[in-house]
Amino acid sequence: MQIGGKYSARMEAKDGSFGFDFEAIYTDITPERSLTYRLEDGRMVTTTFEPIGGQTQVTTVFDAETENDVEMQRGGWQAILNNFKAHAES
Repeated sequence: MQIGGKYSARMEAKDGSFGFDFEAIYTDITPERSLTYRLEDGRMVTTTFEPIGGQTQVTTVFDAETENDVEMQRGGWQAILNNFKAHAES
């Protein structure tokens, strides 16, 4: 991972009903603290990692897009974080 580097993933619904490719370019990286990337449409996303009592709080702040309801988008980002948490704790 480096500034100017590309992040690429495939997002899929668990039931396989829909999916999409997700690509971004890293614009800022502070090791062990935060990373920021720009999505293909120009929106920005920042994820921070904050140590709290022997654990790490992960927070993602994103520019919402205009096609879908903001709460639906927030729910999608939260689902990604929940899946990451389950994976990291397993």
